[in-house]
Amino acid sequence: MKIQRRLAFHFTYQLIIYSILIFIAMVLLFLILISKLMNDDLKRNFPTGAISSIVAGSYYESDELKLSAHWKQLIEDREMWLQVIDSKGNAIYTINTPADQPSSYSVTQLLSIQQTGKFGPYLVDSELDQTYSSPLYFLLGYKSPQLEKLTAWYTSYQQNGLVNEQHKDDLLAKLLETDSYLLILDQAGNSVQTIGAKNSAFNIYEPLEVLSMQQSPGDYDTNIAVYQPSASGMTWIMHTPNERGTFTKQPMLKEIIRIFIWVGGSILLLSLAISIWHGYRYGQPLILFSGWFERMGSGLYEEVLTPKDRRKVFRRSGKLRIRYRLYREVIAAFYQMAERLARTEKDRLQLEKTREEWMAGISHDLRTPLSTIQGYGYILESTPTSWSTDELQDMGKMIREKSDYMLDLITDFSHIYQLKQGPLPMERSKIELTELVRRSLLKYVNDATLTEVELRYEGDELPVVICGNEKWLQRLMDNLISNAVKHNAPGITVTASSGMLNDEAFIRVCDDGKGMDEETIRNLFERYYRGTNTEESSDGSGLGMSISKMIVEAHQGRIEVQSAPHEGTTIHIYFPID
Repeated sequence: MKIQRRLAFHFTYQLIIYSILIFIAMVLLFLILISKLMNDDLKRNFPTGAISSIVAGSYYESDELKLSAHWKQLIEDREMWLQVIDSKGNAIYTINTPADQPSSYSVTQLLSIQQTGKFGPYLVDSELDQTYSSPLYFLLGYKSPQLEKLTAWYTSYQQNGLVNEQHKDDLLAKLLETDSYLLILDQAGNSVQTIGAKNSAFNIYEPLEVLSMQQSPGDYDTNIAVYQPSASGMTWIMHTPNERGTFTKQPMLKEIIRIFIWVGGSILLLSLAISIWHGYRYGQPLILFSGWFERMGSGLYEEVLTPKDRRKVFRRSGKLRIRYRLYREVIAAFYQMAERLARTEKDRLQLEKTREEWMAGISHDLRTPLSTIQGYGYILESTPTSWSTDELQDMGKMIREKSDYMLDLITDFSHIYQLKQGPLPMERSKIELTELVRRSLLKYVNDATLTEVELRYEGDELPVVICGNEKWLQRLMDNLISNAVKHNAPGITVTASSGMLNDEAFIRVCDDGKGMDEETIRNLFERYYRGTNTEESSDGSGLGMSISKMIVEAHQGRIEVQSAPHEGTTIHIYFPID
């Protein structure tokens, strides 16, 4: 659940961040494109509308006006001038102001500028900025060579408001020098005289058309200069072609489409870049995991990470790199799983090896007594009358002993299988442990074949009662005592004892025989450690200690071994009272 919450939180906040970044990028792109269009429009129609942009781009603080260097450069390049007038009529900020311009203005001069848009030889665009506590008046002045030329022509060539017939040719030659033409309109707006290239001339103007051409000269093929002398009532309009390479009028829809193409293309590229980065960042760990699965599927559990992969995942300090920290539980789980599988595979191979050795030993153990029984069977079958009664009894005894050995071996196999399947289906009852140990030892004391072994009992006289299965506990004592007798030389002493120790019942079986080394002790209870050894004795299957441990564990007890070479062996068994 921890990694699920972290993954969900991680991808959620990243999606939110990416969405915010794309939104910010879209806004910035829109602002940049809109600013570009506005700048292009301003350049195309400059100086129309420039004064408003200058006012908007200025900042007044602490009696100091700040304006972008872009505007300063543009005003100087266009041979214009700028003055900012305070509430007292003084110019507090100037750019490229000519020497003939005053540094302070009277109210009459400012009103005249406001109404006529002129001051001396200059055309003046003005705007009042009341943003601040004290209002500021911006004046942007410039000369119009076309208007000056048109005014001079009117003075030289007019008669009754029209071009004098005597001077038409002179005026036409001057107009053709700049490929211009002149229209003269009456008060009704009708064209009464045209001089110049008539094929491109306007004959009739709509009421707002001249205003539009004045406000947005870059949207038309020609610039116009308008002169309206009050005496004649006529209007002189001179058209001069725009320079090549200047902007031409474009439909609004086309501009919008262009904006969306730019914005859409930019967003697409940005999204593609983020997607590639996102896929690389989160795809690389998945590719690494797939390599792990492939190697683990091939059984290469000890090569979960190749040296190259390790350098990708871990820093030199051993810490995970940032891109892999999100999957730290997955990586740790991979390592744990690989270690377990490697250990399991190793155990399986060892188990297969020991099982083969054990099966080989079992086959040998079964083959040896069967060979003896088969040999005696052939003898008795072929010449039974040639043998004496004692010899026949010896043969029968040998056949019986070998058969008993085989029966014990098969019984041990059955016990091993039962114990391996889980808890024994045993019936439990109260058992007096001291008496059980005594009876088990007494059986071996009364065995006439064990005359060279000394058997002793040491223990408390008080009864020790446990809950268990008497048959299996008897089998446990038989295994312990018979192992002590079988695996030691004649003349040893075997001592059995029982009692209470720290609220637990115990059984102790010790001998003073040859003892065991550390490897033997470590593998003493393994079923497949070494199989059986029939050369030492034909009694027992070699599985006794494994069975003994299973019996003890089935009674919720524990078994411990203490031994050393040539120092004997002591086996301790502890049972809970309840």
